[in-house]
Amino acid sequence: MTRDEELPDEEAGPVVRPYAVTGGRTRPTAPLELVALVATTSRGVMTARNPPPGMPPEQRDIAFLCRHLQSVAEISAHLDLPLGVAQVLVADMAADGLVAVHRPERPDWRPDSALLRKVLDGLQRL
Repeated sequence: MTRDEELPDEEAGPVVRPYAVTGGRTRPTAPLELVALVATTSRGVMTARNPPPGMPPEQRDIAFLCRHLQSVAEISAHLDLPLGVAQVLVADMAADGLVAVHRPERPDWRPDSALLRKVLDGLQRL
């Protein structure tokens, strides 16, 4: 096997393991819903433009991305990060004042099953 055959190709995904990005943490410091909306603060914009030594590149990417409101799930998808990693990074950034998190008013709310059936029926007709 040659050295080139040993290297992962682009389809293999990121080479850095998620726990390395979050310092081994798998849960955010505070609960963070996937639909919570994230916006970069003015402090976050300034920090992203001139990142301090040791600022993870993922946090800088989040700060740039969230100049326009994004959900935690969208951050994960756009930056190709696992959801848990995105949650941990966003929670850290919120604690540092780099982003503002707008949580859903009622995070425990779930649509009733009759409404979901109607939506499903409508989608199947398309």
